Amino acid sequence: MVHLITELSRYTMIILFALYTWQCFSALKRNVDAEEQSWKFRKQVVYMYLFHLNAYAVLFLSTENRDLLKFYLEQVVFFAAVQICYGIFYKRVSRLVVNNMCMLMCIGFVILTRLSYKHAVKQFTIAVISMAVTMLIPYFISRWKFVRSLTWMYALAGITMLGVVAVLGAVSKGAKLSFSVAGITVQPSEFIKIIFVFFVASMFYESTEFSQVVKATVVAALHVVILVLSRDLGAGLIFFIAYMVMLYVATRKLYYFAGGLVCGAAASVAAYFLFNHVRVRVVAWQDPLAVFEREGNQISNSLFAIGTGGWFGMGLNQGMPYKIPEVKQDFIFSAIAEELGGIFAICLILVCVSCFLMFLNIAMQIKDFFYKLVALGLGTIYGFQIFLSIGGDIKFIPSTGVTLPLVSYGGSSLLSTLMIFAIIQGLYLMRERDQAEGEISQETPGRKPGKKERQPGQETKTEEIGKEKKKQGKKRPGRKGGISSHEETIHGTKIQDFD
Repeated sequence: MVHLITELSRYTMIILFALYTWQCFSALKRNVDAEEQSWKFRKQVVYMYLFHLNAYAVLFLSTENRDLLKFYLEQVVFFAAVQICYGIFYKRVSRLVVNNMCMLMCIGFVILTRLSYKHAVKQFTIAVISMAVTMLIPYFISRWKFVRSLTWMYALAGITMLGVVAVLGAVSKGAKLSFSVAGITVQPSEFIKIIFVFFVASMFYESTEFSQVVKATVVAALHVVILVLSRDLGAGLIFFIAYMVMLYVATRKLYYFAGGLVCGAAASVAAYFLFNHVRVRVVAWQDPLAVFEREGNQISNSLFAIGTGGWFGMGLNQGMPYKIPEVKQDFIFSAIAEELGGIFAICLILVCVSCFLMFLNIAMQIKDFFYKLVALGLGTIYGFQIFLSIGGDIKFIPSTGVTLPLVSYGGSSLLSTLMIFAIIQGLYLMRERDQAEGEISQETPGRKPGKKERQPGQETKTEEIGKEKKKQGKKRPGRKGGISSHEETIHGTKIQDFD
């Protein structure tokens, strides 16, 4: 009976997740109105809870561990609390981002429970605390305007924290990534990448002149150099790509971007000859079976797991993902592909892509140049980290040792990703508020009929004053309220007032 349920669940979980994924993209169509979109988001929540119930039913029947029932109910309460809190406190929030955030965490809890119940409970505890902390971020981000003026504080904090890790950090697999405080291991680079995006956005918000670009590039290069000296090459690569994308969008100069890529390629070649563990990963990537006993063990077992799973997977608790040494952190995608199947893994990638597209969509619609760059930078970090994680697992690129956001085991990774999602939600609220204010200002001319009740003489005088103001306005093109906006200064095309 248990075997039959496990076999059926291979297909039901894929169907439920495929339906969920379909709603991600169908809700973004132009011809979908708000009511229909809301209905699609509610269906996503139902699919998520059904998948969650199905997965834990299989795990309970196959292990007969009664603690799983309590753990399952705690997760149901947690996801319900997240949905309700966002619905109460942030009514105009992006429901798609909330649903995807919960769905990715749900998949992470399921696969971590299968791999290690102890680590799954620890990850869930961190998720509850992190969610409670990050629930406040959307409000502050949408209200606090002074964050754009803390340029050098961001740089000082980031470089100092990276320097401390480079000097005092614990060595793990040849790299200095973290340090422990009161028994809690913290990986600072996960949080500094957020600060780094705010620093770059602040620099280019102030100016995009050549001297400013040089200053920003020097400080950004200092971040990357410290990460390289700490041998945290995956994080260094994420910082580098995020900076290059933000630099290009801010300046619109292709030769900056091309020059950066050339320098990055040269630095990669230099890192190959300077650092032994870089050469090890490249050798393992080139021919993992030839060095199976040592360098290629992880990537070989990862490929075996993905190939064994096929399109429909082996079924939960039916595979052998524990053969991959770092399966909970860096190779969790391989475990998912082995037990839940290739179709499920593709749907997982599509859900991550829908999040990335939503981040870019929010960035493109924000009028404030500073927050536009912040959304773009955070979206780039999120998307590129997924590319590095999954690309390393399937041998598309050499493994860089980065986690799959919201799915892999790791408290720092989970908290920093939830912070990124919360900041994006804050920017979404800001965009919604700007659109609402724009609609109100467009409705204001509808009140003009009230002027007909005024005396003819007063009416004529008002019109004359208005005409005079219009004439004055024509004499000062590109000015509004006597303050030039950032867009006006840089691009000379758009006028917008900031504080």
